[in-house]
Amino acid sequence: MKMSMVTKGQRTRLCQGYRGQAEPTGQKAKSGGAAIMLALWALFLLSALVISWALDINSRVSLSGEGARMLRAEAVACSGAEVALHPEVNPGSRNLRGQLNNGASYEARLTGEGGRLNVNWLVAGENPSRLDILRRYLSNKGVDLNERDTMIDSLLDWVEPNTGMHRLNAPPESDTYHPPHTLLTRIDELKKVAGWAEFTSTAGWDDDFTLNSSGPVDLAWASRDVLLALSGITPEMADRFLELRRGPDGIDGTEDDMQLKGIDEVRTLLGLNGEQFKQLDGLVLFKDPVLRVVSVGTAGDAKRTVQMVFRRVGVVAQLITWKEF
Repeated sequence: MKMSMVTKGQRTRLCQGYRGQAEPTGQKAKSGGAAIMLALWALFLLSALVISWALDINSRVSLSGEGARMLRAEAVACSGAEVALHPEVNPGSRNLRGQLNNGASYEARLTGEGGRLNVNWLVAGENPSRLDILRRYLSNKGVDLNERDTMIDSLLDWVEPNTGMHRLNAPPESDTYHPPHTLLTRIDELKKVAGWAEFTSTAGWDDDFTLNSSGPVDLAWASRDVLLALSGITPEMADRFLELRRGPDGIDGTEDDMQLKGIDEVRTLLGLNGEQFKQLDGLVLFKDPVLRVVSVGTAGDAKRTVQMVFRRVGVVAQLITWKEF
């Protein structure tokens, strides 16, 4: 038998040929692994997108739910305010509190606007008796004499239609200070009047002020500070009168309030004789037709408030101001 002889070089080339045939299998494995990694990465990105989308949808649903509750709270607050406008509804009426079928509720409080000091009325025409009310009020609030004079003179300059007028204790007009020479349109304007900055920076500074009442102080609603601003009324007189007027709970505008019958009864309860009461002639009244209602609507954890000032004349309420917050 004749045997073929294979040289060393031929064996080397043969082995190299076998290795060359095995390489494609390794490349396929590497390509397959890369494809799997890409697929996993794409799946990860897709999962992240889905999760982000789900969270966004959930956030939108939550915001939508909160918005719906705020709308219900606002609607029910408006309902409470509308109830207060009815001519048969009085302060302390049970109808000022209510609950709707959807769980939302309202609580409204009705008070007399005339119990506050009408700033425009106090300064109009520079009536000395009216200005004395403002002076006493500021003095009782702790405003010293010099500051008080600056505040009042500046306020008189502010509303004075004659631009040529300038009062002693008020600063002159300048590039940075321009009184409009007209009556106030908003109580917040007092913040711009010279000398009033410190006073108007305290909490509740405007609780006793208004621009919407008939003018004279309504003794059926005046606060202690407003009563003490009236000539002849001492702290003891004011405290005794308020205790009787507010009833056992000590709060105006509730069911247990004393039902005052008229200005003569008020004079008696204040302890003023006829001569003393004459000093208040034209400065006070009883039951100003201008009222204020503050209605708070609640729906879940959402709350909205509606505040209205209106004049009750006959069966139709005349809206003066409307505010939502």
